[in-house]
Amino acid sequence: MNDIRRTILWVIFGFSMVLLWDQWQVYNGHKATFFPGTTKTAAVTAPTSAPSVPPTASTANSETLTSQVVLAANQAPVAPSAPIAPRERLVVTTDVLKLTFDTEGGSLVGSEFLKYADGADKTRRFVLLDESKDRTYLAQTGLIAGAGGGTFPTHKTVMNLAPGERRLNDGSKELVVRFESPELGGVKLIKTFTLTRGVYAVAVRHEVVNVGSATVSPQLYLQLVRDGQKPLGESSFYSTFTGPAIYTEAKKYQKVEFTDIEKNKVDIEKTAENGYVAMVQHYFASAWLLGDGIKRDLFMRKVDANLYAVGMITALDNIAPGGSRSVDAKFFAGPQEEKVLESLTPGLELVKDYGWLTILAKPLYWLLNKIETFIGNWGWSIMALVLLLKVAFYWLNAKAYSSMAKMKAINPKITEMRERLKDNPQQMQQEMMRIYREEKVNPMGGCFPIMIQIPVFIALYWVLLSSVEMRNAPWVMWIHDLSSPDPFYILPVVMTLTTVLQTALNPAPPDPMQAKMMWFMPLAFSVMFFFFPAGLVLYWITNNVLSIAQQWVINTRMGVPPQFNLPKF
Repeated sequence: MNDIRRTILWVIFGFSMVLLWDQWQVYNGHKATFFPGTTKTAAVTAPTSAPSVPPTASTANSETLTSQVVLAANQAPVAPSAPIAPRERLVVTTDVLKLTFDTEGGSLVGSEFLKYADGADKTRRFVLLDESKDRTYLAQTGLIAGAGGGTFPTHKTVMNLAPGERRLNDGSKELVVRFESPELGGVKLIKTFTLTRGVYAVAVRHEVVNVGSATVSPQLYLQLVRDGQKPLGESSFYSTFTGPAIYTEAKKYQKVEFTDIEKNKVDIEKTAENGYVAMVQHYFASAWLLGDGIKRDLFMRKVDANLYAVGMITALDNIAPGGSRSVDAKFFAGPQEEKVLESLTPGLELVKDYGWLTILAKPLYWLLNKIETFIGNWGWSIMALVLLLKVAFYWLNAKAYSSMAKMKAINPKITEMRERLKDNPQQMQQEMMRIYREEKVNPMGGCFPIMIQIPVFIALYWVLLSSVEMRNAPWVMWIHDLSSPDPFYILPVVMTLTTVLQTALNPAPPDPMQAKMMWFMPLAFSVMFFFFPAGLVLYWITNNVLSIAQQWVINTRMGVPPQFNLPKF
């Protein structure tokens, strides 16, 4: 029975470790796990120079009108009503953002975060949106034909840039960038971007002006286009989600792997009157936000060989000659700071994905954030949070360690009995049960208290792994970034030593093979920690040290002197 108890305990421990690594196979094998349904999408072939225009809301699932979509994607300005300036790029800077616009479509083709250093090169600022030889990540908008047909300005239409400031001056709160398209199909599209000091969300107004002689009914699309590569420098030893996501009140947060789009295995909400579309990666995200009550059609699709799009289309009312319609939206590109995301639109904070343990992770993050506000250092705050959790689970741990101490006390008797009855397994089991009854020992007593705590500590793992606040956050001396591995491997070595000490304090199983296996998993897991972020290693060290201290005290109080059971390989 002791063997069974020990085996179950290590199976539980192993299962918790597997949960920490459940995304690794997705990272390396691109296996579809979240969206088993299949949705047919229009097969669109777009030129490699630029992503194509999304299909209209009425034709999103109709392959018969693919030629119309391709035509819209490749259209060139015709009969402009005013001279068109040559295509150019301009850089606009606030106190937190440096955005690069392209006059072709008035698209956003670059975003640099001035308060966040690049993960690989600390001397550079972090870049999210980009259009270079290594990366394609763009935010695009434009018009496509509605029920009345027509050819309108898209993200491939070169626009005129209105004069104005390109840097947010001291004392100014807002900076405005305005693009105006030439007349196409009797329509002009005016895009106005309003950047605000200290804010990563940009207000975007699309004004559609009918300068023709016939009523028009165009549709506005907003999309994010990205290549399917993982972010540069991402660790191979732990994985986070990279890809498109959609949120609606009906189906909540839905994230989709690029490989699912590739295989047409996308099952998302098609229409809604609320929510957002987003591109998500570790620590950062971008999203198009429309106000509630505006009906929109949602789409995800493959654009090109390695380009994928997520977006939404909203129909405009009929616009009479001389009339106009405006649609207000927001574009967010920034760090996944929960308070900021929550303030922008409901559900946007879910791009900071804690997975199935969100219900536990969110209060843990809230508590960690409160502690950091008081202490002022994320490293010490992690240690303080683990201490509070240990206090909260003190009696559960005490029960588990008491059970282990009792098992340790009767281990010599069990070992002698096993040796004496090794040729009679049935009698051995009966004798073992008798000893447990007489000594009032529950072989499972050490398992259940630990099982209850496992989800909490896994949730804390995801909090520390997902929180952008850990990026470039120092702790002490050589630890200048809690989101990066310890450059001198001091913390992983300490973590390994504490793991060895904690394992040695546990009673050794009588079975020699089990005794060896008891050491294998913690030692193998310790090796992995050499590549984990320093903040995660610090959390685990603190947990180990507190566990060792509590186990030592409980064993001493129960008259079972602490003893180190080293492996005999």
